[in-house]
Amino acid sequence: MARTVAIGIQDFEQVITNDYFYIDKTDLIREWWESGDSVTLITRPRRFGKTLNMSMLEKFFSVEYAGKSELFEGVLSMNRLYITSWIAVKEPFGVCFLQVDISKY
Repeated sequence: MARTVAIGIQDFEQVITNDYFYIDKTDLIREWWESGDSVTLITRPRRFGKTLNMSMLEKFFSVEYAGKSELFEGVLSMNRLYITSWIAVKEPFGVCFLQVDISKY
């Protein structure tokens, strides 16, 4: 059966748990972590997945989601051994996720 395209759903957990069509961008976690940058500016055009990517990062690093590695099982980039094993032993971080949607103002 074809997967549903989740237009407008910007929560990584909701996309994964409902098995919506998802273009895997989890390699962003590895690239960002290995870069060692102290500040990261993510600029992309409208409707390019910025909020969904930030939601994915929140779910990966957040204390609130510690122990919920099943969200990342089966996504392509997370099948790499070093990332998968790191999920099991990583120390969660406090995550502040601020979303500013100017269309609501």
